[in-house]
Amino acid sequence: MEDLLRVGVIASTHGLKGEVKVFPTTDDVRRFSSLKHCKLDTGSGFLDLKIQSVKFFKQFAILKFKDIDHINDIEKYRGKDLWITRENAVELEDDEYFIADLIGLSVYTDTGELFGELKDVIKTGANDVYVVLTMQGKEVLLPATKECILDIDLSKKRIVVHILKGLLDL
Repeated sequence: MEDLLRVGVIASTHGLKGEVKVFPTTDDVRRFSSLKHCKLDTGSGFLDLKIQSVKFFKQFAILKFKDIDHINDIEKYRGKDLWITRENAVELEDDEYFIADLIGLSVYTDTGELFGELKDVIKTGANDVYVVLTMQGKEVLLPATKECILDIDLSKKRIVVHILKGLLDL
């Protein structure tokens, strides 16, 4: 499991006083309201930042960081990721997982056969979709529903799935 979790990407600056629009990579943009600190991936290391204020505009969080008071101080970080430590992460409900913990897990069918490896998770309106690279090198999209995803065991680094009828048909 990774120590840092990505919570957003700096999309653009906002105004002249060092604020930034952040595109959230979390389920809930409002989680920034309770966030006090984050780490900015500068490309050559991490910069610890204290969040001074948070506003919301459409799907974005608008953040103001302490001691960054001018557009020129933050503009160079456009497109850079914001990360938090695991202890600053939101508490998960039962059957909820951080995407970072799922990527790379082995995927097995309910018959015990190794099916492939989880490569990505696509967020959709209805349910997430798991992108699995099969043992044959093909990408398969599996809906993250109870009918398809039977078990996730992070300690064993495996996911057990039921391949729904017609899912592998082209």
